[in-house]
Amino acid sequence: MKKHITIGTRGSRLALWQAGWVREELMRRRPGLTISLEVIKTSGDKITDVPLAKVGGKGLFVKEIEEALLAGSIDLAVHSMKDMPGEMPKGLWIASIPVRETPWDMMITRDGRMAEDLPEGAVVGTSSLRRGSQLLYFRPDLSIVPLRGNLDTRLKKLETENLDAIVLAAAGLKRLGMAEAGRATEIDPGIVLPAVGQGALCIETRADDDGVNELAGSIHDEPSAAAVTAERAFLKLLQGGCQVPIAAYGSFDSSGNSPGRLHLTGLVAETDGSVVLKDALAGDAAEGEALGETLARRLIERGAADIVDRLIRQAGNPDEPIQS
Repeated sequence: MKKHITIGTRGSRLALWQAGWVREELMRRRPGLTISLEVIKTSGDKITDVPLAKVGGKGLFVKEIEEALLAGSIDLAVHSMKDMPGEMPKGLWIASIPVRETPWDMMITRDGRMAEDLPEGAVVGTSSLRRGSQLLYFRPDLSIVPLRGNLDTRLKKLETENLDAIVLAAAGLKRLGMAEAGRATEIDPGIVLPAVGQGALCIETRADDDGVNELAGSIHDEPSAAAVTAERAFLKLLQGGCQVPIAAYGSFDSSGNSPGRLHLTGLVAETDGSVVLKDALAGDAAEGEALGETLARRLIERGAADIVDRLIRQAGNPDEPIQS
């Protein structure tokens, strides 16, 4: 095992916090090891004035980092799991998924209002079709507008662009200590189901780098990984990217009577919220991948494939049609 390794990361405040947290955790477990961070600008970072759904493509925030990993200029990468596409480049793999932070979305307003309390016709800013479609299904009167930029920029736009509310991932706000009491409220997952892998980190490495893989495995959390694996299997079979409102969340029995029982809820929606296809399954956590695929097929049978294919083609980025 090398005495020094390099972590590749995006340069946003949140990405640097996440990579810094991983660095500290790894160094704590391996005294004498030094770890540096290398900031890599991704395509998603370069295009800030266009809604993500119109940019198209998968892996918008990870591609350049993965290229550096394959080239050997970095030893591991730290990503937000929700940015990871379903397919991994040959030679790379997910070596570790640490303990997951809160997976829910959070609504920020000037006075801490919840989604159901917003005024008629309220203007809500969000960068996510997934969030917007579910909010419109719950409140068709809302006006959803695009919101890009880092957390600080998006929070400022609540004031500068005369928005009634903005919606962000709770995990990022909590990690940076920005979930201000009186302004931030977690959204009921019955209203807005989170993105696949939301709140989880992804430690990506070269599959054949045994020393780094062993190190990364020291901060792996199996329950978090089991839930995320099921969610990602759901996404992978649906073949959806940021052009399609897709959500999934895996959880375990809170009673603790059945710790190996995984509950998975998944959703596919029309962007305008006119249709939301939602279903849930439960099964053995060890069979999470199969559980995710089964849930995806159930939604495909109800018309999810038609929604996914059409939205991707409308975005000008057609993929192979879904096989049911």
